Amino acid sequence: MSAASGDALLDEARAWIADDPDPVTVAELEAVLDAIAGGSAEALTDLQDRFSGMLQFGTAGLRGAVGAGPHRMNRSVVIRAAAGLAAYLTEQIGPGAVVAVGFDGRHRSIDFAIDTAAVMEAAGHHAKLMPRMLPTPMLAFATRALNADAGVMVTASHNPPRDNGYKVYLGGRTVTDSGQGSQIVPPYDAEIAAHIAAVESVLAVPRASGGWEIIADSVVDDYIAGAAAGAGTAPDDRRSKTRVVITSMHGVGSECMTRVLAAAGFTDVFEVAEQAVPDPDFPTVAFPNPEEPGAIDLSLALAREVGADVVVANDPDADRCAIATVIDGEWVMLHGDVVGSLLGERVAARRALLRMAPGSQVLGNSIVSSRQLKAIAERHGHSHVNTLTGFKWISRVPGLVYGYEEAIGYCVDPQLVRDKDGVSAGIVMAAMVADLKAEGRTLADAIDDLARDYGVYLTRQVSVRFTDLAQIPATMARVMSAPPEQLAGSAVTSTDDMGEGFAGLLPTSGLHLATASNARVIIRPSGTEPKVKAYLEVIKPVTDGDVAAARALAEEEMLALEADVRTVLGV
Repeated sequence: MSAASGDALLDEARAWIADDPDPVTVAELEAVLDAIAGGSAEALTDLQDRFSGMLQFGTAGLRGAVGAGPHRMNRSVVIRAAAGLAAYLTEQIGPGAVVAVGFDGRHRSIDFAIDTAAVMEAAGHHAKLMPRMLPTPMLAFATRALNADAGVMVTASHNPPRDNGYKVYLGGRTVTDSGQGSQIVPPYDAEIAAHIAAVESVLAVPRASGGWEIIADSVVDDYIAGAAAGAGTAPDDRRSKTRVVITSMHGVGSECMTRVLAAAGFTDVFEVAEQAVPDPDFPTVAFPNPEEPGAIDLSLALAREVGADVVVANDPDADRCAIATVIDGEWVMLHGDVVGSLLGERVAARRALLRMAPGSQVLGNSIVSSRQLKAIAERHGHSHVNTLTGFKWISRVPGLVYGYEEAIGYCVDPQLVRDKDGVSAGIVMAAMVADLKAEGRTLADAIDDLARDYGVYLTRQVSVRFTDLAQIPATMARVMSAPPEQLAGSAVTSTDDMGEGFAGLLPTSGLHLATASNARVIIRPSGTEPKVKAYLEVIKPVTDGDVAAARALAEEEMLALEADVRTVLGV
């Protein structure tokens, strides 16, 4: 960096400090400047990163490391975001918008939530603040239950401990179609972002000292009752005889999960004590995502110790749900597509009993998730829709009765929550286990049933992480320009640039490949991580009821497919 550009950076940092209302981040940034003045090259690199650009607001809202500077999550960035959202709401419906605000247990979450409420009140809107740290699906529920025009959830979901984030939902008078109460999609994100960019000074943004309303516990109670009702009723004491292990992964799901289980009749519940209390540092896990290796080890150990029937693990904001069970004598976590198909079969079969007009009930999943849900929907006389990746798309499908994505996100009751909900999904899975146990069967048996009815659908993911972000578009361009002609010994019969609107979806960066053997590969850049991801699926029919043989064939083809895809990605 030249002296001139270095001076300009220091001037930019001093200007940011002068406009920062938070003494915590002011002191943090001043310490960085002091270190630079003392000759620290490391501090200069740190400052360059902090000022590498404003944290961008998009369909996922905001997400980044907590700290001082424009490329961090802090009160200055959040106040700008809240001011932009407030201006957008004024533009759309005038003053008096109702905004529900929730927060989890991450660092600074409550501060960011209160700042949001203060900005809304000063802008002529009315904020309704959650009474305490609660899950993301609770906020999504409240947005519709309160007929709020917008909802804000302060969370970074399952990101590393240093991160926090800011999700936005629109409803009430701002969005009145099937997307009411869902997370934002284009063009809402760009419209809100434009108003955020127009904020010139944070200190000039008015903030009220009070006036917001604390959401009544009765709203939480209504969510608990609705989630419990989603499990249906049990004809006997099967649920009290089903032993469930739960964990909230140091997040905020414990209260809701335990209350919903109790309301649904589950009394034999064990919680992982070391992870039951919210802790923003997530001390027992390297990465607070149930999908990550080792993340649910404590849950599995407790399950073995107490002889549990099932493990239900939520991520820190409880919008995702991992399920573990015993298969071939070993405790294993089920792949998201397996749980998605199990839940889909349960919902589809029960909806079929209602004898609604054929095709009126819609099941949906993201395009990178398994194709098995489509087969399930067709078998039961329902419709099926593929969407782009993310629940912001899944939840707004008209007529949706069930939706999921392979990344352990499930929406079992769109009328309750138009987003993924790890609590309501967890209770439905627990109810399924109880029903199976009453028949002398297990989830492993139900998975075999799916294979016999539909064939073996085996899915897997190959991903490549990059430190140089420029390599992500470069890798995609290389793969797109020279796609493979053969995968796992089978000819590639379809090569589709998803940027041209594959399968009727909006254009998105990605490559879809299909083979003569009915295998499928989708390669796309991750929307939340510095990765290129490949989603693989192999389908094998079950002949003469021999599920094991079909699985062996599927695994053989999958191993070959994985190897070829790694070669394509250059790893």
